[in-house]
Amino acid sequence: MDELAATVTGFARTLRAAGVGADHERTANLLRALDHLDVTDPREVYWAGRLTLCATPDDLPRYDRCFAAYFGGRRAVAAPRSGASAVTRHTATPEDGGDGGEEGEAAPATASRAELLRHRDVARLTAAERDEVHRLLAMLRGRRAQRRSRRFAPAARGGLDQRRTIREALRKGEVARLRRRAHTTKPRPVVLFVDVSGSMAPYAETLLRFAHALVRTEPRATRVYSIGTRLTSITRELRHRDPGTALEAVSRAIPDWSGGTRLGEELREFLIRHSARGAVVVIASDGWERGDPSLLGAQLARLARQAYRVIWVNPHKGYADYQPLTGGMRAALPHLDDLVAGHSLAAYQELSERLAHA
Repeated sequence: MDELAATVTGFARTLRAAGVGADHERTANLLRALDHLDVTDPREVYWAGRLTLCATPDDLPRYDRCFAAYFGGRRAVAAPRSGASAVTRHTATPEDGGDGGEEGEAAPATASRAELLRHRDVARLTAAERDEVHRLLAMLRGRRAQRRSRRFAPAARGGLDQRRTIREALRKGEVARLRRRAHTTKPRPVVLFVDVSGSMAPYAETLLRFAHALVRTEPRATRVYSIGTRLTSITRELRHRDPGTALEAVSRAIPDWSGGTRLGEELREFLIRHSARGAVVVIASDGWERGDPSLLGAQLARLARQAYRVIWVNPHKGYADYQPLTGGMRAALPHLDDLVAGHSLAAYQELSERLAHA
């Protein structure tokens, strides 16, 4: 049952990234339900997951999409009830009648193919595997931490709302009730810089698809720029709902694909023309700076004073032996709040969770 537990846990993690409330308690309920079902029957696995992991009607279409994507287009992955450590894949769908399709050949596995892909470096994936990772990224719900706004709204608790209290007293002739108000909340803004230089070419498309997921979730609270030899705003292009169409528009808008990197000059240009006050700034780059590293350090110091938090995403950080030895990274480190990995689907999901709790 260890193989089944690993598969179910990975599936629940994928659902949570897509916005389904498949928490640990619901996952445990599914495992307990499968203990009393025929886990080689794809329909029982499907409906057990749907009944235990979904909380609202909005979860149902997300569950179906995640089920199909996570299990590679098939409807069930289950371990036999015997002690053999094998996973049987079945081609039947929950809507199938009768006995369904023929069972595939049992093959040893410790997790689903999608779960294995979550931790693999996207630069080393085949085209088909990268497409599958991109499909999972398209389902990512880039939730955002909330911050207090300047606006007020009526509330049961909070400060005294003098205007509403006085208006009501004038209307009724007496002060019948003290009205109160509290600050509303709004998503904390994110400013994302994506390095599109030659050294970042294996990761640039996947990072831009991650950026698309963020923009799609919070279009008013997300700004995205490409950085290379020049600074280019690509937020408008990423607002298209379809990822493929958005990426085509981005490719036309960026004039400096696979060139060099002058991060210091581009951050200086950004700080002259724009502001990151109160925002979470995310810089996705490997730190190969062609310009003066001291300029990069100075501009990051200015940026850190403005921003709520500065996060640097480096694809090479995902490897245990990584050391920030490049001039750009050494100049950047003193001004960063976090240095995180950016090489796999799991790393992007963790970054999304970090933004949701920043």
